[in-house]
Amino acid sequence: MYVLRPDEKTTPVMLYTHDTMVRGEAVSKQNVPRMNIWLRTDGAPKYVHLLKPQVIVFGGTPLRPLTFAELFFPTSQLIAYHTLPPTDEPLDYDPNEANRVMQEVDVLIGTFVVRGKIRISAQTELATSLEVARVSWLSVYEAEIANPYLPQMPVVKTPMMLVNPERVAFAVSS
Repeated sequence: MYVLRPDEKTTPVMLYTHDTMVRGEAVSKQNVPRMNIWLRTDGAPKYVHLLKPQVIVFGGTPLRPLTFAELFFPTSQLIAYHTLPPTDEPLDYDPNEANRVMQEVDVLIGTFVVRGKIRISAQTELATSLEVARVSWLSVYEAEIANPYLPQMPVVKTPMMLVNPERVAFAVSS
C-alpha cells in the first residue's frame, strides 16, 4: 500500500470520461491550496494518482465496480472532475462581480447528465460565451449529476465541478 510522503495529502474526488467513472482519494502536494480547481493550475499532474479507487466502466452489463489499491489516471482523458465531501473549498468567482449572470444548463458527459449553472457575461448569450471561451476547464456550479442508465445511482450534488468544454455538450432546458 502507498504511504503518503510528509509533503502529500489526499482529497476525495470523482473523475469522469465518456465511458468511465472513478471515485477515489487523489494524492497531491500539501501546498495545493484548492483541489476544486487543481486541474486548471500549472501544478496539474499528467496522471491523477488515486488511492482506493472504485472504477465503473460503462458498456457492459451487469455493471461491476472495479477496485484497486492505486490507479494512475491520465489527466488528458478526463472530461469532468470534482471533489467530494468533506472537502469544503471556496468557489472560484466573486459573486459581486459586475455584468455576470448564472446560466442554467444541462451538461452531457458521456452517459451522465449534469444539471447546473455556468457563469457568463450578462452582455452576451450562451452560444457566444462558449465560442469565445478559451479555457481548458470550465466551472459548473450547483451541479447535480445523474445517470439515466443507472437508476439505482443516487444523484450526486456538488457545489462546483470542472468540465472540459470541448468534450461535453451544453443543453438549455425550456
